[in-house]
Amino acid sequence: MLTQPIVLPDDGRQSETAREVVRGTRRLLRARNIATVTELVLADGRRPDIVGLGPDGTITIVEVKSSIADFRADRKWHHYRAFCDHLYFAIPITLPVAVMPDETGIIVADGYGGEVVRDALLAKLAPATRRAMTIRFAQAAADRLHALADAGRPS
Repeated sequence: MLTQPIVLPDDGRQSETAREVVRGTRRLLRARNIATVTELVLADGRRPDIVGLGPDGTITIVEVKSSIADFRADRKWHHYRAFCDHLYFAIPITLPVAVMPDETGIIVADGYGGEVVRDALLAKLAPATRRAMTIRFAQAAADRLHALADAGRPS
């Protein structure tokens, strides 16, 4: 049994605002019984910020944007639609919802939690894609848990 919280190392790629939005969004999804992993490598090599697996097998992808400039610089989010049932942007309260695309759901979050302000449309995955994503998710989660449990031990 774990006695201390697991703290994943910061890779330095995200701003403090983005890290807080990720944390709050993951808390929101967990409260909705959706397990999450961050930076899951997809079959096309892209890495969305958060991938969630629901109890019914639905796949949710959340792309975090910390500013308008961050959103405008992103050219990859359209590709995530092929790998999920629900696609969201998660943003801080300081980012206007109106600048986000209409075809995605919106989550507003901070370091403590989040709220869905617009539900994502359902675009059901093909069964083969769902199976591949579920396996990819499970392997990544198991590998990360193993790395944490084995950290600092001689090989």
